[in-house]
Amino acid sequence: MRIASIIFSLLLSASITCFSQTSDFFAGKWEVTVLNSPKGDVTFLTELIRKDGKLTGELIEKSDPSSSSRKILRVEESAEKLVVYFESSQGGETILDLTKVDQDHLKGTVHDFEATAKRLK
Repeated sequence: MRIASIIFSLLLSASITCFSQTSDFFAGKWEVTVLNSPKGDVTFLTELIRKDGKLTGELIEKSDPSSSSRKILRVEESAEKLVVYFESSQGGETILDLTKVDQDHLKGTVHDFEATAKRLK
């Protein structure tokens, strides 16, 4: 019986560790590039921070960090997908829809434009 409880404790500990790593996969620093937009390729830097269980942050244009940042309004996430709603330059809401490619890359769209993201280390 004692061995069974030890094995159970180890399995429980391992599954909690795996779950916590999965649930924070998207947290961290990312470089997001929107390809072929009317402004050309536009790259944003962001640090997605988990606050009160939800991801938050802002997008800062890499070529002009002094320009106003774009606040992330909300984030929807699953194990493989991230949808970021952020303030557009015209004051509305823009949707960045990204899917996990591998541990350090995401791919998706903003409006009809292709977008990619890579984890910064």
